[in-house]
Amino acid sequence: MLEILREHYDIMANHALKALPNEGCGLIAGIIEGNKKIIKKVYPLKNTDESPEHFSMDPSDQFRCITDMRSQGLVMLGNFHSHPSTPARPSQEDIRLAFDSSLSYLIVSLKDSKPVLKSFLIEKGIAKEENYKVLEQYATTI
Repeated sequence: MLEILREHYDIMANHALKALPNEGCGLIAGIIEGNKKIIKKVYPLKNTDESPEHFSMDPSDQFRCITDMRSQGLVMLGNFHSHPSTPARPSQEDIRLAFDSSLSYLIVSLKDSKPVLKSFLIEKGIAKEENYKVLEQYATTI
């Protein structure tokens, strides 16, 4: 289960909209508690391919993000990218490029009038939709 704050959902959706007509992309970071992945930070990045059909992230930008995650005690939970005109489901290229089955692969579809977000776990060429909740705020733990 993936937990997403409304503000993080909005960051991903807005980044996807700003990237049009190309795909937008970025990384997500947070913490893992049991079988819950809790997003604490979203890193919108430039799609260096500048393409509406695929994306790449600059390795130096990714390294900067990983350094920031580590400095805040966060781990990389996955990445996100948008599909400007197709549904929120992994393409064959998305599946082929999924390199770590423990990561969440989020896709924001802009095909309809309102962005649609879905998350996937991808292992050995098979994509399985991952459940998530969008929360207004995280429950505080004592």
